[in-house]
Amino acid sequence: MTSVTLRLRRISADSAFPVLMALSAVHCLNDALQSVISAMYPMLKDDLSLNFAQIGLITLVYQIASSVFQPLIGYAFDRRPFVRSLPAGMCSTAAGIVLFAFAQSMGAVLVAVAMVGIGSATLHPEASRITSLASHGRRGMAQSIFQVGGNFGTAVGPLLVAVLVAPYGRARAALFIVLALAAIRLMMPVCRWYGTWLSERRKAAAGSGAVSVPRPLGPLATWLTVVLILVLIFSKYIYMASITSYYTFYLIDTFGMSIRASQMCLFVFLFATAAGTLVGGPMGDRYGRKAVIAVSLVGTAPFSLAMPYCGAAMTVAMSFGAGFMLSSAFPAILLYSQELFPNKLGTVSGMFFGLSFGVAGIASAALGYYADAYGIAAIYRVCAYMPLLGLAAIWLPDISRRIKK
Repeated sequence: MTSVTLRLRRISADSAFPVLMALSAVHCLNDALQSVISAMYPMLKDDLSLNFAQIGLITLVYQIASSVFQPLIGYAFDRRPFVRSLPAGMCSTAAGIVLFAFAQSMGAVLVAVAMVGIGSATLHPEASRITSLASHGRRGMAQSIFQVGGNFGTAVGPLLVAVLVAPYGRARAALFIVLALAAIRLMMPVCRWYGTWLSERRKAAAGSGAVSVPRPLGPLATWLTVVLILVLIFSKYIYMASITSYYTFYLIDTFGMSIRASQMCLFVFLFATAAGTLVGGPMGDRYGRKAVIAVSLVGTAPFSLAMPYCGAAMTVAMSFGAGFMLSSAFPAILLYSQELFPNKLGTVSGMFFGLSFGVAGIASAALGYYADAYGIAAIYRVCAYMPLLGLAAIWLPDISRRIKK
C-alpha cells in the first residue's frame, strides 16, 4: 500500500497528472453510458418481448461495431493524429443512447447500440494512447488510473438504471445524455494538451529526425506471443461476458431477486473489477506484467468454479472475488501488448480493445442461444472453467528485462 501511495504522489506532482485524471473521468462517463445498455436488458426484454438469443444479438452488434472500428481508428490516428477524435466519438455515443431509450423495434435497438459501439471504438484506443504519452514512464499506474475510471463507470451504470430508470420506464435513459455532455466538456483540456504534445513532437522530429524504438522480440517470437495473448483475452472476456450480459438474469431466475436487487448485485461485481484494475497496474510495474497476468487469471478460477453451487449471499461474494482477480490482469495485458509493438500504441490499443469487445460480443450471442437451450444456470457451470486458460501465461516471454536494457 505504501508503494502505491508513493507512486500516486509522484504522478500527482507531474504536470500531466490533470490530463490523466480527466481521461479517467471521461472513461468513467463513457463506460457508465455503455453499461446502461446491458443494465437495461431485463426492461428491454419485457418491453419488446425478446428472448435470450436476441439479447445476445444486441450485445454482439454492439461489440462487433466496437471491435471492427477500434483497430482501424487506432491505425488511422497512428498515421494521422486527430486532436478532436475524443469529442467526435462521444457525439456518436450520445446519439446512440437517446435512440436506445426510445427504440420500439429490434432494428432500432441494433442501430442504437452500433452507434454506441462506434463511439467506444474511438475513445478507447485514443484515450489509451494519450494515457501512455502522459505517463512519463509510470505506465502501469497511469493505465490503472485511466482504466479504473472505466471500471467505476461500468459499476455505476446499473445503479443509475436501478434508481433513475427502472421505476419510471426505459425512456428515462435519455437523461443520460447529460453524462455525454459532461464528458465532452472534460475532453476539451485533454485535446489542448494533446495538440501541444503533437506540435512539440513535430518540431523535435524536424530538428533531429524520428527515432524508432526497437521491438523487444524477434518477428517469430513476437507473433507466437501474440497467439498466447489471444488465448488470455479469450479466457478473460468470455467469462466477463457471462457476467455482464446474464448475471442479473441468473440472480432473478435462481434466487427470485427483483430487477433492482439484481442490479445492486451486478454493481458489487463491477465495483470489484474497478478495485482489481487499480491494483493490477502498479503490481505489474513492480513485479512484472507476466506474473500479474498469470496470478490474476488463474486466481479467478476458485471463485468462478464455486459460484454456480452457492446460495445468494455467497454467490455475490464469489462474484466479488472473481471480478477483483480477473480485472487486475487488464492493465498488464494491455501494456504487455503495447511493449511488444512500442511504435504502434494506437494500433495495438485499438486491436486489444477491439478483440476484447469482439470476443465478448460473440460469446454473449453464443451464450444467449445456450441459455435458451439449457437454462441460464448452465452458462455459469460451463464458463467457470474459462479462467483456467490463464495457465497459458506461463509461456509468455519476460520482456521487461529486454526493455530495460
